[in-house]
Amino acid sequence: MQSIHVNGVDLGVRTDGDPAHPALLLLHGAGHSSAAWDERFCARLAAGERFVIRLDSRDAGISTTYPPGQPDYALRDLVADVVGTLDALDVRSAHVLGMSQGAATAQLLAIEHPERVTSLALHASTPGGPGHHNPDLPGPTQEINALFTATPAEPDWSDRTAVIDHLVAAERPFAAASRPFDLTATRALATRLYEHARAIAAQVNNPFLIDAGAPWRDQLSSVHVSTVVFHGSDDPFLPPAHGEALSREISGARFVSLPGTGHEIFPEHTWDTVLAVLADLHRLPSRPRPRRG
Repeated sequence: MQSIHVNGVDLGVRTDGDPAHPALLLLHGAGHSSAAWDERFCARLAAGERFVIRLDSRDAGISTTYPPGQPDYALRDLVADVVGTLDALDVRSAHVLGMSQGAATAQLLAIEHPERVTSLALHASTPGGPGHHNPDLPGPTQEINALFTATPAEPDWSDRTAVIDHLVAAERPFAAASRPFDLTATRALATRLYEHARAIAAQVNNPFLIDAGAPWRDQLSSVHVSTVVFHGSDDPFLPPAHGEALSREISGARFVSLPGTGHEIFPEHTWDTVLAVLADLHRLPSRPRPRRG
């Protein structure tokens, strides 16, 4: 783990594998950090001859934090942070895997900095990013809507057990309803997130408050890197139609449904599928970008 100074902030970065191998950048979802990616999953990625980079976004992990409820940055600042991180690590271009808000960051990165993206893998995402209205696509379930309209009680942020319990409860509604809730794995995830966080209250709250900026769904056709879109078959927040639509917006993108998966970081039962698809994606030659004008 190291901390790098980029764009006036400090960002936590974890790396695994040989820097001489092709870089694979992992971008976590809102409320998570680089600790959300299971060490065993990352080890298997690195064993496939990849230089795996896990980034803590602002307000996440050991990166610069802001007062809870007052994030002083927008989504495009997270994109600029990715570019700065790649520069700091002397990585010209990377395969990029993003989940949820991390997938939105990855979409913008591919649109606005195409030279920095070798291939694109998007999980639990929607075309155009969070906070953008797509009337042609289904909304969240009633249970998820209720979470966003209610004001849940916050734990005592100084109480380790109470915070971990709170994080587990926050993950539960987003899990797949078609399989038993994996309390052991979720508690392990919550514990990693808590132990890696500099300011857990900011991490849990601030990423959901940032400005996503202008919609970019109509710009996704400009993405010309090999792309795969993963989506949980049971995603209650962004139903599968979102992932299907996203794959149609990006020319040549492959859509991969993950059975028994909700709006959650890859459950262990999906790893063999995900790793095989990523291996195929990373073996594909880069697609030439069309000339402009």
